[in-house]
Amino acid sequence: MEVNTRLVNRHVHIQVRDNGTGMSPAIESKIFQPFFTTKPTGEGTGLGLSLSHDIIAQGHGGTLAVESQEGQGTTFLIQLPA
Repeated sequence: MEVNTRLVNRHVHIQVRDNGTGMSPAIESKIFQPFFTTKPTGEGTGLGLSLSHDIIAQGHGGTLAVESQEGQGTTFLIQLPA
């Protein structure tokens, strides 16, 4: 895992990158939807990324985005006002 931060035009950019299996475009398009999960029943609520997105966007005026390619890992990009 790799974490980077930087200040760009009065915004803090936080980038969290892993070297996992990545996500298909179909899964990537749903990950911020409440109750969406790829885990087996009983092993997750599917609320973590949805709540994170809402807290960052609505609570702090920022953005949360994802970039992923199957077999190449996933990167989450968080931007918050400084």
